[in-house]
Amino acid sequence: MTKPSDSEQSGQTQTQGEGKLGIIDKKISRRDLLRMAGVGGAGLLLGATGMGGLFSAQERSSAKPASQTAKVDSDQMVSFYGTHQAGITTPPQDFIVFASFDLTAGSLDEVRKLFQAWTTAAATMASGEMLGSNNDNLNLPPSDTGEAAGLSPSRTTITFGVGASFFDGRYGLAGKRPAALADLPPFGGDELREEWSGGDIGVQVNANDLQIAFHAIRNLARIARGKAVLRWTQEGFQRTSGADPAGATPRNLMGFKDGTNNPDVNDDAEMKKVVWAAASDGTPWMDQGSYMVVRRIRVRIEVWDRSSLGDQENTFGRHRSSGAPLGSANETDKLDLEKKDQKGEPVIPMNAHIRLAHGDGSVKILRRSFSYSSGMDNKTGQLDAGLLFICFNRDSRKQFIPMQTKLGQSDLLNEYIVHTGSATFACFPGVREGGYIGETLF
Repeated sequence: MTKPSDSEQSGQTQTQGEGKLGIIDKKISRRDLLRMAGVGGAGLLLGATGMGGLFSAQERSSAKPASQTAKVDSDQMVSFYGTHQAGITTPPQDFIVFASFDLTAGSLDEVRKLFQAWTTAAATMASGEMLGSNNDNLNLPPSDTGEAAGLSPSRTTITFGVGASFFDGRYGLAGKRPAALADLPPFGGDELREEWSGGDIGVQVNANDLQIAFHAIRNLARIARGKAVLRWTQEGFQRTSGADPAGATPRNLMGFKDGTNNPDVNDDAEMKKVVWAAASDGTPWMDQGSYMVVRRIRVRIEVWDRSSLGDQENTFGRHRSSGAPLGSANETDKLDLEKKDQKGEPVIPMNAHIRLAHGDGSVKILRRSFSYSSGMDNKTGQLDAGLLFICFNRDSRKQFIPMQTKLGQSDLLNEYIVHTGSATFACFPGVREGGYIGETLF
């Protein structure tokens, strides 16, 4: 692989005078530009050569034509800045594009510069603005890919985290790995594939428009050229707010409501207990951050669709229509795990998903999952579709791992699902204006 030049790594290029690239003062043709960047570069496949990626705050705040920046309604924008990162307790948007990156940067300073550039870009995209100022120069690639021009922010949130491999010693950070960023053990139902697992950095982008969410990941990948490469991505969706103005609990691809028993994100005490890490946990730089678990769960759609409604409801332990626990009438009715039917059998089967996930009620996580569909599996002729399971917790060792261990052993749902991807990330605390994401670690 050809080593990128210093100017490519910094996201800048020279267009006038003598310089490292040896370019004289003249207009640059498209052919010249491609030759300079190297036609084999991954950045070109994304529609860019990395130029204009690491733009300054002055460039970001420069005036933009009205045709490029939408008029923003306050309810369409979620600020990137705050005590916590957005996209964790934020009400779930309609779409997700999740991306895992592997670092190629040669030094910690380069990693720091990447996060600084990503912070500027993320805050800009969350506000619905165009990236950079090179969007009208005919002689340069635009600094923004343009597909979100004129669109509202659509409640875009961009959430960053780092995986266990980030602390493998390359950047002198091995001693700063949080104990709570634990490697997940093998679980029952795992058939994990490398192409859907792991990563040095995880980025969750949510928005009420899929094109806008894709735009964010695409531009973050452009900015990262020379410092990080995409490892895997997954798009996801739920019913849109337009399709369900009432905002009912969304249904997964198995037809059941998903997330009914989530803890109340408006209860600060509960969030401190369930979601937010604290300095007292042993990792001060993670104070007000959270730990994210990502699991790509394929549903055996064809098998599920041939199952009777009774079997389906017993599998989940809920009525499909109302979402209520079996034996109850309303979705939010309290679980009665002791209730028996006329034969003396538990109304909610002992291995029903809801019973095992609930346990004694003391272990909770915050679910933020989306359905996915990746077309057809050409090997089997079946649909590759299911759930992009995402959850946040204060300590996966005490919350997600014991919960999933129990589910993997005897959950009736295991007959219909297989876990094909897995990753965990330590999601940084929020960032103040003028700071950058990951600043507490670096």
